[in-house]
Amino acid sequence: MSDLSSQNSDTAAASLAVREISNLQRIRAIVVGSTGNLIEWYDFYVYAFMALHFASSFFPEGDRTAQLLNVAGIYAAGFLIRPLGGWYFGRYADRHGRKSSIVFSILLMGGGSALIAFLPTHATIGAAAPLALLLARLIQGFSTGGLYGASATYLSEVATKKSRGFYASFHFVTLIGGQLAALFVLIVIQQFFKEEEIHDWAWRIPFALGALLAVAFVFLRHGMHETNARAQKQEGAGSLQALFRHPGALFIVVSLTASGAVVLYGFTTYMQKFLVNTAGMDIRSASYVMTGAMVVFMLLQPIIGCFSDIIGRRKCLLIFTSVMTFSAVPIFTALESVQNPYIAFALVALALTILSFYTSVSGLFKAELFPAHVRALGVGLAHSFSAAVFGGSAEYIALWFKQAGHESWFYWYMATVCALSFIVAVRMTEPTRADMIY
Repeated sequence: MSDLSSQNSDTAAASLAVREISNLQRIRAIVVGSTGNLIEWYDFYVYAFMALHFASSFFPEGDRTAQLLNVAGIYAAGFLIRPLGGWYFGRYADRHGRKSSIVFSILLMGGGSALIAFLPTHATIGAAAPLALLLARLIQGFSTGGLYGASATYLSEVATKKSRGFYASFHFVTLIGGQLAALFVLIVIQQFFKEEEIHDWAWRIPFALGALLAVAFVFLRHGMHETNARAQKQEGAGSLQALFRHPGALFIVVSLTASGAVVLYGFTTYMQKFLVNTAGMDIRSASYVMTGAMVVFMLLQPIIGCFSDIIGRRKCLLIFTSVMTFSAVPIFTALESVQNPYIAFALVALALTILSFYTSVSGLFKAELFPAHVRALGVGLAHSFSAAVFGGSAEYIALWFKQAGHESWFYWYMATVCALSFIVAVRMTEPTRADMIY
C-alpha cells in the first residue's frame, strides 16, 4: 500500500514538474540533454572505431585478430564497471537531480578521453601502456553506466505524454549520433593523413576532440530543466532497498537489454571489424558502409518512436525480438563473403532497421517501469548490468569464436539471446498502461 502511495506521489510530482515548463523550455531541455548524450557516446565509441589503428601501439605482438582481442578485452572491461556507474550516478540523479548527474558524468567521460589522447605507447613505457589504457576505459565505462539512466530518464520525464515516444527516441538518436560522429571524425582523419601517420599519432586526435567537447557542454547545461525536484525529497529516493521493491521491472529491463545489447554491438562497433577481418573489405570501405548504415539507423529512431506512441512499446519489442531471432544468422552469413560495399550497406541497414524497434523505445520503456524516486537508479543499474554482461562481451565472444574456427557460433548465440528476450516481451504488460511518468 505504501508502495502504491509513493508511486501516486511520484506521478503527481512529475505531472506538476512537466506542466511548469513552457514548450520552448521543453524543446531546449531536450536539445541540450540530447547534445550531452551525443558527446558522451562520441567519447565512448571513438575507442571502438579507432581500435584498428591503435591496437598495435599498445599490443605490438601477434596477428591482427590477437591484437583486436586484447583491445576488445579492455573494451569489455569498460562495460564491466558500468553497473557500478549505474548505481552511483542513478542514486545521485534520484537524490540530487538528473541535470547535475548528467553534467558530472559527461565531464568524467571527457577526462577519460583526455587520458587516452596523451597516453604513451608500448614502445615508450612497455607493459604500463595497456594498463593505463585499461584505467582510462574504466573511467569511461563508469561514466557511461551513469549517464544512460539519468539521460533516458530525463528525456522521458521532460516530454509530453502524447509525444513521449517521439521525444524520448532522441536519446538513441544522439547515442547513434555519437557513433556516427566518431565514424565521421575517423573518415576525415583518413582523408587528411596517411595510414602510417594515423597509426603513429593521428589516432589521438578524436580523443582530444572528445575531451574538449565534454568541457564545452558545461556552458550548455543552463538550458536544462530539472524534472524530479520533488521526488528527490521522498523517503528512499535513490536507495537500493526502495528499488528492490520492483523486481519485475528489474527483470524485464535486464532481459530485454540483453538482446538489444548483443545486437547493437554486434551490428555497430563489431561490424566494422567483421567487414575487414572476415569479409576482407579494406578499412576505408568498411568505414563508408558503416557510416551510411548508421545514418539510416539514426533517422529511423524518431519515426519508430512516434510509431510507438500509437501501437505501444511492447509491440515494438515483440517485433524486434521475433524478427531478429530468425534473421541474425542469415544476415551475418551473407555478410561473411560480401565484396560489394552497396550490398554490405543494405544488409547492415536491414539489421539496424530491425534493431530500431528496440532502440527507439529503449530508454523510454525502462523509465516507464519505475516510479520517479528510483527511476534513474532502476534504469541505470539494470541496463548497465545487462549491457556489461551481454554488450560488453559481444565483440570479444565474436572474435574468440572466430579465432577458435567457429565464427558462426556467434550468429546463433545472438539469435538465442533474442529468442529468450521474445519470451519476456510476450509475458510483459504494456509499460504505458501504468502511466508511471505522469
